[in-house]
Formats: sequence, C-alpha cells, structure tokens
Amino acid sequence: MSFLKSLFGRRDTAEAEAPAVAKEIEHNGFTILATPYKESGQYQTSGIVMKVVEGVRKEHKFIRADRFASLEEAVDCALTKGRLMVDEQGERLFQE
Repeated sequence: MSFLKSLFGRRDTAEAEAPAVAKEIEHNGFTILATPYKESGQYQTSGIVMKVVEGVRKEHKFIRADRFASLEEAVDCALTKGRLMVDEQGERLFQE
C-alpha cells in the first residue's frame, strides 16, 4: 500500500505538514530560517533566507538532499547552508 501512496503522491499527514521554523538567526543583515521537515523517517534539510530590500521582503527558499536522523543536526545543516549562500551570493539570491 505504501508503494501506491508514493506512486500517487500521497504521504502520511505528519509528513505532509508544512515545515515549521525550528530556529532563526541573523547573518550579515539577512535572516536565515531553518525549516527541516520529516521525510521517510529522517529530517530533510530545508530553509529560507530573507531580507527586507527597499521596504520589500525578499525570500529565497532552499531544500538540500541532506537528511539526518535528528532534528538538531538538520537545523545546524540548514543554518550552515544558509550562511554559505549569504556569504557567496548575498542579494543576488533574490534575482529572478
């Protein structure tokens, strides 16, 4: 039955919930939110980098392939990835 669920895109309700903000930090004028979510029994690395630019809130959402057994490890990874993106790309993250 789980094969059919995955085939048709259905997931358990616990897994289908939107990721909650687990931790938030400030880095070089940007706000980084760690939003890992449970996927197949592990925590998927996910986050949001945001900044207010000229009065407009800009966001860049990211998901990485990294998965961890503990929420704390996934949060640490998401924050590290967010800091790296800010350091490497800065406001170019928000260019379309």
